[in-house]
Amino acid sequence: MNTAIPEPMGTETTPPAHLRMRFGVRRRFGHLPLLLFGILLFGFGITMYLCGVMMIVPRLVPGLNPVLRPVSEWIVWYSGIPTVAGVGLILVDLLLFLDHKRPTDEVRSAPLANRKVTVALTAYNDEDSIADAVADFRAHPLVERVIVVSNNSRDRTFARAETAGAITFDELQPGYGRCVFRCLSEAARHIDTEWIVLCEGDLTFRAYDIDKLLAYAPHGDIVNGTRTVEPLRQYSTQLTTFMYYGNVFVGKLLEAKHLGRSTITDVGTTYKLCRREALLKLLPEVDPSVNLEFNAHFLDTALGSGLTVIEVPITFHARVGVSKGGNVNNLRGLRVGLRMIRGIIFGWKRLATA
Repeated sequence: MNTAIPEPMGTETTPPAHLRMRFGVRRRFGHLPLLLFGILLFGFGITMYLCGVMMIVPRLVPGLNPVLRPVSEWIVWYSGIPTVAGVGLILVDLLLFLDHKRPTDEVRSAPLANRKVTVALTAYNDEDSIADAVADFRAHPLVERVIVVSNNSRDRTFARAETAGAITFDELQPGYGRCVFRCLSEAARHIDTEWIVLCEGDLTFRAYDIDKLLAYAPHGDIVNGTRTVEPLRQYSTQLTTFMYYGNVFVGKLLEAKHLGRSTITDVGTTYKLCRREALLKLLPEVDPSVNLEFNAHFLDTALGSGLTVIEVPITFHARVGVSKGGNVNNLRGLRVGLRMIRGIIFGWKRLATA
C-alpha cells in the first residue's frame, strides 16, 4: 500500500534553478578528493616557505647573499600560491561537499547469524613463532580453522604450522601482497564461516582481539584493527615512533581521499576482519603484485568500491623473530610509506611488480 503523502495542489516539486545548479555542481565535482589535493598543496606551500627561509644560512657565506637573496625571496613570496590554494580546496571540500559525500544510509546493524571465523595467517621464515601463533588462534572458541600461507619460506615455517594443526599452503610467488591474496582466497573457499580474520604469524597480535573485531562486525564489511591507541601498544615493538606517526599521517591522507566514508589511523596493520561476501567482490579488484604497500591498497580499493570500513583499537606486541617487512628500520618504513602515498594519489598500477 502506498503511504506517501501527496503534494498539495499547485505545489512546485522541481527545485529552483539556483538549487538545481548547486546540486549539479556537487554531483559533478563532489567525487573529487579535493581535501586530499588541498592537504598536498598546503604541505607543498609550507615546504616552499620553509626552504626559502632556511636559505638564510647559505646566504651568510661571503659572496653568496647577492645571488641567493632574490631566489629565497621568490620562493617565500610564491609559496603563498599553493598554500592559499590548498586552504581553499580544503574549505570547499569540508564546507560544500562533505554532506554530499557522506553516506545517507542508516547505520548498519545486522546481527551475526554465525560468529565462527576462519583465521588466515601470513608467514615468511617465522619458524620461531608460527606454532605458538597457530595454537593461540586455534584455542579461541570462535575460530573454526586456522590457515597458514607460507610465502616460500626457507626455514621450517611450513612444517611447524602443519604440526601445530593449521591448514597449510605454500605461496611460491614472492611478495607480501601475493601472500595476503592467497590467504584471503583460501579462507573465502570455506562457506561455513561468514567472517575471515587476516593476521600474521609473528605473534605481534593476539587471538583475544577477535572478540573486539566481531563486536563491530554488524556495522560494516571490514573491521580494521588499529595499533595507534597508546595504552594497547607494548612498550617495545617493531613499530617505532617514526612509523607510528607515519601510519597515522598516511591513514589521514587515505581518509581525506575518501572523505566521509571512514576514519583511518593505521594503514599498515595486518590484523583485520572481513565479511566473506564482501571479500568475494573485493578480491577481483585488488592487485596481488602490490608488495609491502598491500594493506593500504586493500583499504583504498575497499573504500573506493563502496564497502564500509570500521577501525577498532587492538593490542600490539613485540615480534618474535626478525622483521622482514616494512618495519625493518625507519628508512625502509619511509620508503614503504612514500610508495603508499604514491599509490593513494596516483593509483596502484604503477606500483605493481615494482
